Amino acid sequence: MKFNITSKDSESKARTGKIELERGIIQTPIFMPVGTLGTVRGVHQSELIDDIKSQIILGNTYHLYLRPSLDIIKQAKGIHNFINYNKPILTDSGGYQVYSLSANRKITEEGVKFQSHIDGSSHFFTPENIIDIQRDIGADIIMAFDECTPYPCEHSYVKKSIGLTHRWLRRCKKRFDETQEKYGYKQYLFPIVQGGTHADLRKISAKEIASQDFSANAIGGLSVGEPHDEMYEMTDIVTDILPKEKPRYLMGVGTPSNLLENIALGIDMFDCVMPTRNARNGLLYTMEGTINIKNKKWKNDFSKIDKNGTSKVDHEYSKAYLRHLMASNELLGKQIASIHNLAFYLHLMKLAREKIQEGSFTKWKNNLVKILDTRL
Repeated sequence: MKFNITSKDSESKARTGKIELERGIIQTPIFMPVGTLGTVRGVHQSELIDDIKSQIILGNTYHLYLRPSLDIIKQAKGIHNFINYNKPILTDSGGYQVYSLSANRKITEEGVKFQSHIDGSSHFFTPENIIDIQRDIGADIIMAFDECTPYPCEHSYVKKSIGLTHRWLRRCKKRFDETQEKYGYKQYLFPIVQGGTHADLRKISAKEIASQDFSANAIGGLSVGEPHDEMYEMTDIVTDILPKEKPRYLMGVGTPSNLLENIALGIDMFDCVMPTRNARNGLLYTMEGTINIKNKKWKNDFSKIDKNGTSKVDHEYSKAYLRHLMASNELLGKQIASIHNLAFYLHLMKLAREKIQEGSFTKWKNNLVKILDTRL
């Protein structure tokens, strides 16, 4: 996998870059819409490409494994064919989903036994079969199996956990090296730094991950309930250790402000369900702040959803109409809001890249983060 850094900010660790995969080029920093079940909820693939300008999306290994099942995906000759999306796709390892099933799973050295949230059936994930599953799914980027610890979590438990994650990583790498991609496109394995909010453990994990010399590196276990300042502190520590010449992916983050602050700390790739999940509940992100479109104040506001927006829906529909759809629980309202928020996130990344290239990123970021979380 080729990664070229194309510009750097002089006042922070922010940089722009270009990741080259066989299915396409990814300009960084980049936000990756989350398509858990092979769909970014409520959004057509054509809208992802043409309107939202997505460069890469995510699929979820745990969910795709359970439904539609590997058999269906293999019959379709991979996830790209199955969902008709020909740009790059990343699949997570299922580690976070297993973490969220704490009442229905058991972690051992060998792997994780868990019960399906769909029908209660028992399943067993190991580092080896997680690689096999992601080979079958066919994503361009696949993630190593890890344990994501909760917040807060005692130092002693997190210390044991990162040891387990590192041992699992070695098993993932061995299985990955022993196997081949199945659909004619190169796949890349990313490891994951863990360590909770303990600085010493983050350093240990980051050094171990860096020493493995993967194509890129991910940071997990943040945005799980910790204060934002602690997230930034851990990210700052880790990006000082991970190789500067390789992409850095911060998993599951976050708000627009989170993205900008973490770009300043040297992060290149992000994903989060927040823009679509919040959209379905009526929260819209704009460059002037956030809008709860369900509020009565928008009932007779016939101005367009976002005069500065970059998606078609921003200029086709009014705030009053979108509020009416939301109040009526119409699916179109959720779809319009989702397209708007995703387009906003991708546009924010484009602006960040431009500001880094211009040499004005830090001042721009510092001014904008004061505005983005303001409720309008």
